[in-house]
Amino acid sequence: MQEVKWRRLPLNSNYAVAYAVKDCDVDVIAAYPITPQTTVVEKLSEFIANGELDAEMIHVESEHSALSAAIGAAAVGARTFTATAAQGLELMHEMLHIASGLRLPIVMTIATRALSAPISIWCDYSDLMNTRDASWITLIASSAQEVYDSVIQAYRIAEDPRVLLPVMVAYDGFIMSHTYEPVYVAENPEVIREFVPRRKTWLTLDPDKPITLGPIANPDWYYEIKYQQVVAMEEAYKVIKEVDEEFGRRFGRSYGVIEKYRIEDADIVLLTYGGLFGTVREAIDAMRKRGINVGGLRLRLWRPFPAEEIIESVKGKKLVIVLDRAISYGARIAGPVALELMSTMYRMSEKPEVLSVVVGIGQRTVTEEDIAEITALGMKYLEEKRVPNQTIYWGVRA
Repeated sequence: MQEVKWRRLPLNSNYAVAYAVKDCDVDVIAAYPITPQTTVVEKLSEFIANGELDAEMIHVESEHSALSAAIGAAAVGARTFTATAAQGLELMHEMLHIASGLRLPIVMTIATRALSAPISIWCDYSDLMNTRDASWITLIASSAQEVYDSVIQAYRIAEDPRVLLPVMVAYDGFIMSHTYEPVYVAENPEVIREFVPRRKTWLTLDPDKPITLGPIANPDWYYEIKYQQVVAMEEAYKVIKEVDEEFGRRFGRSYGVIEKYRIEDADIVLLTYGGLFGTVREAIDAMRKRGINVGGLRLRLWRPFPAEEIIESVKGKKLVIVLDRAISYGARIAGPVALELMSTMYRMSEKPEVLSVVVGIGQRTVTEEDIAEITALGMKYLEEKRVPNQTIYWGVRA
């Protein structure tokens, strides 16, 4: 087995995606430009023009068409990629369900962005949270290095015959998509291709072996077909962990399905996702110096939800403060991840209190001081035994 040779490059997360896609040797890229995703496919176009990547770039007239083209390419056995954000992801929404229902191993990256109206080109996770039930495996990265590694893992996960579901890899628009970090990329990408070997593991359209993909299903069979996606998500949970562990053994980096930070002796746990976790870690270190027993938990895997690992991590804690970066309109009691956590903990005999806090909407700045003040508020509620059963919208002028 050949050893990988790494080279250290200054890359933003968009470019980290492009390098990973190149190193996975994709066949077809279909995309439509939208801020802050556009430079992903611009860099891939550059790789193709320079002869560094032998792939077909399909320029389409909309994001709906981009995913439609990716579906068509994957249906004949091509390794495919697309990228989008915000309204582009919403325009794709119909096709998200078709891609997963056809069991096509497409990989897509999302530079997360707030949804219109009013128009906002800045970051929050409203777009990603709208895809919760589309049957796409969803990873959320917190560094450019993790973006690169996760895209590579995504192809291995999606194309596993136990899974055969599309995968999204999400990261903060602008905060990560346009911020440069040191990233180790493969100097000999053939080693990456050994990790993601070309195997046509899914049913494809072939004139010599005719099949039909996505025919009409009457009430006698539709339920069973959709239940197969439920089973595939369960299998994906195991495969995601297997792939990440193998990636760690082979390349020296692994991430798990959640990331823990100083939670062993913590009474209070701050749970969040994406690039905000870096700020949370800094805030935790500062609070620890003041004698506050607080720790952090980062959700890396959003779908399928890592329920077992979350339960084990919050067992014995007094309070979990969920810092959501999207609003679940009308839910009233919690943001999207906080709702998921509450549901997951429902049957725990002794469960911590949950404080749901929405932060950073439309890329409203969230500082270490904000995290400390939110933690202090949570401690006050805990002491007074009155943790509110409603969402706190932190930082909004109201």
